[in-house]
Amino acid sequence: MSGMRLVRELLRSRTTPDQAFLLLCARADSLGIPGPAALCGRWFGSRAVVAPTVELRPFAEVEEAFAVPARQPHVTGETGGAVGGGWFGYLSYDLTDPSRRGTGIPKASWGWADHVLRLDEEGRWWFEAIVSGDVSGLASELESVLDAAPIAVTQPSARLEWPVPAEHGEAVKSCVHAIGEGELFQANICTRLRGTFEGQPSALFAEGVRTLAPAKAAYLGGEWGALVSMSPELFLARSGTRVRSTPIKGTLPRRDERDAALATALRKSTKDVAENVMITDLVRNDLGRVCEVGSVRVPELLAVREAPGVWHLDSTVTGVLAPGRDDTELLRATFPPGSVTGAPKLRALDLIAELEAEPRGCYTGAMGLASPVAGLELNVAIRTFEIRSGEVTLGVGGGITADSDPDAEWLECLHKAAPLEGLFGTTAQPGFPRASSAAS
Repeated sequence: MSGMRLVRELLRSRTTPDQAFLLLCARADSLGIPGPAALCGRWFGSRAVVAPTVELRPFAEVEEAFAVPARQPHVTGETGGAVGGGWFGYLSYDLTDPSRRGTGIPKASWGWADHVLRLDEEGRWWFEAIVSGDVSGLASELESVLDAAPIAVTQPSARLEWPVPAEHGEAVKSCVHAIGEGELFQANICTRLRGTFEGQPSALFAEGVRTLAPAKAAYLGGEWGALVSMSPELFLARSGTRVRSTPIKGTLPRRDERDAALATALRKSTKDVAENVMITDLVRNDLGRVCEVGSVRVPELLAVREAPGVWHLDSTVTGVLAPGRDDTELLRATFPPGSVTGAPKLRALDLIAELEAEPRGCYTGAMGLASPVAGLELNVAIRTFEIRSGEVTLGVGGGITADSDPDAEWLECLHKAAPLEGLFGTTAQPGFPRASSAAS
């Protein structure tokens, strides 16, 4: 991939990200080519980055999977604000699970996209490509796709079955006991919902983007199935040598205006604040392994943010990569994300393998893009559906500390899952409304 240049063209289209994605899915189907990959919400300073076609290649080994994002061409041309293309892909939690379990999907996948459509903050679509040859005419072709009549889709259906609450409660109790014994300070304990899926994963993603507007939504698909992520959480962002991570720990419900006061309650919660501070410190340590000495900072601590159906506490950690460090070493130092493992991380990984009955799959891994022009951005793959062979699974969980209550932890799982179940017209329990455009 030597001798590459960035070309871009402003398009006239003003279609929405969800419709653009559906139209590109229809184009891929008609041409018999791999479908699109999509990032929607807040990615690379843009509202959406969509690759019209990406063929993902599976990777089974950690080092192979971590090495791909650093394999980038040198690109010439004015690059300010552009994304251009790059490696779209995911790293599943199972990639580094000490139990070596798996759900049947590849443990990691990456695919190169040499052109993308990017929706900037002003609502303008751009055609951008990283190429060595002539791409004249492709921008016009894709613009005509975006300007086609909107696609009406049949909404997918699924009835997600919840596991027995007592199973999750026993895992929480065992985790609290391990914390009391001094084995660790915190661990993230999760469970999985499962159901039969009918419809198109692409329609589920489009509906989720349209109604929930998550900050870090992502879609990737292949012959093995599809991943539909409605994540609110940034795992890693690297622009040049500057790195940022925004771990989320701490949750209370945000179903309607009656829950407005819970934003203040969350910030005052001893348990949630302790949860966040511990993981923020873990992320500082992770970044410190590959960043310049003294460069790691916490510019924002314990901010209360809106997410679909819940309030969250998040903190931001920044740093500057040390000379000679690249994305491969950054991933070695930080994956899997601290907010979905625990502290210390290695003991948390072992405890998770002991206490969780099923593998996590991509859930609590990462999804995103590594671009030679824009850098690296990965979400934490929470609020993420894994769809394959007519079955859908959804992981939910939360951080367990010394004073965690099993019943409260189970309720937190319900709060997190409710907006996602709402995409199928169902709810986790009475009082959780169906997803609506008022969610953020």
